[in-house]
Amino acid sequence: MKTTGFSAQHGQRGAKQPALVDRHGVWRNWGRSAQSRPSGVEQPGTEDQLLALLRAAHREGRRVKVVGGGHSFTDIAATDGTLISLDRLQGLTRVDPVSGLVSLLGGTRVWRISDALEPYGLALANMGDIDRQSIAGALATGTHGTGLGFTGYSGMLRSVRIALADGTVLTASAQHHPELFQAARVGLGAIGVLLEVTLQCVPAFTVSAAEHPEPLEHMIESFVQRSREVDHLEFYWFQHTQLAATKSNMRQEAGVSRRPLTRRQHLLDDELLGNGGLRLLCEAGRAIPRAVPALNRFAATAMGDRQYSDRSDRIFVSPRRTRFREMEYAVPLEDFEEVFREVMAAVNGCGSGITFPVEVRTAGADDTWLGTASGRESAYFALHRFVKEDHVPFFAAVEPILRAAGGRPHWGKIHTMDAPDLARVYPRFEDFRRVRAQVDPGGMFANAYLDRVVGRG
Repeated sequence: MKTTGFSAQHGQRGAKQPALVDRHGVWRNWGRSAQSRPSGVEQPGTEDQLLALLRAAHREGRRVKVVGGGHSFTDIAATDGTLISLDRLQGLTRVDPVSGLVSLLGGTRVWRISDALEPYGLALANMGDIDRQSIAGALATGTHGTGLGFTGYSGMLRSVRIALADGTVLTASAQHHPELFQAARVGLGAIGVLLEVTLQCVPAFTVSAAEHPEPLEHMIESFVQRSREVDHLEFYWFQHTQLAATKSNMRQEAGVSRRPLTRRQHLLDDELLGNGGLRLLCEAGRAIPRAVPALNRFAATAMGDRQYSDRSDRIFVSPRRTRFREMEYAVPLEDFEEVFREVMAAVNGCGSGITFPVEVRTAGADDTWLGTASGRESAYFALHRFVKEDHVPFFAAVEPILRAAGGRPHWGKIHTMDAPDLARVYPRFEDFRRVRAQVDPGGMFANAYLDRVVGRG
């Protein structure tokens, strides 16, 4: 076991931190779909400072919310109480290169983890396509990547050091405080503050990526079977097109020769065409809705037809410069084809102004209480809307289909389900509520979002 650290911010006095609120005292999330005016903002630089804040709030009956990267599209981090950032509490604290167990401070941003693990020959087993979150936030919302052989981050979790509402610090795992551990694996920010998390990592590996457009009908019919053959398969479908923009990623040993994108390819494909082109597509579609079908046909073919390989995180993660709002639901994998056809009909029935594609991914079943893939292999449907456009009618046209299929919403993405709805799709929902009531009986970590999705008290 090695003890280490990588964050220049961890415990550093005077480190310049990004502002959590604007000059009017307003906090906003990345997608500009949630905002609040906290009564106070804190950025503790040590664990003792954080615990003192919690104890004072508990003693005075004040509400507290912890915020990470602000990449949730819901108001899960919004509060009129004290907003606490863990940005000064980042770092890799322990590494066991033999077992692959890695401990990180809860505020550690996901994008920093892969570089920190590289000297030890380790990597995260899977990643989502956005890495701006804190690891505590990614766990709290059940963030995931794609691949039936893999879980989200919460499935990799082996133990936590967690600060409860009264400032008590406990270490929880499957062996010690097992119910607290289960509740904290996807804790929604309702159970406590994740001070330190221990993840099961894997030997570092290379990923070989193949991206190409293909006939949509072939993808629909073959997606489930191909998801069992390809390590990490996903595709994008644009409204009013008959093409699927496919991404097939296969794992290779770290020593295999890599063929990374050149800087020119990255700038041209990912930045100019991917991010800049998507922004232009959205702006053009917003200005001239009747042009969207033609624009989407172009985008479906232009998203990429290339093969390359690189360190795993450099394949899994994609830059996201164009702001959007997102809704995502997980449905049983075996229902994918039927659900996709219903979703496709609903999206095509929304006029001709939807420029962002529908994204489809998978995840293996896990044993978390509130993970979207808990107890079942899952297919994920993610719908996006440009930040300048009204997402509500579009999401409302599709969400009933996903809910009727037994869908579970991503906790950090927009949805309309409430506690009674969620209790019907999560067998351990009442267990989560019971643990929450035990560790935060006064609702210090509550807010409007938790009141809706978990209930009061």
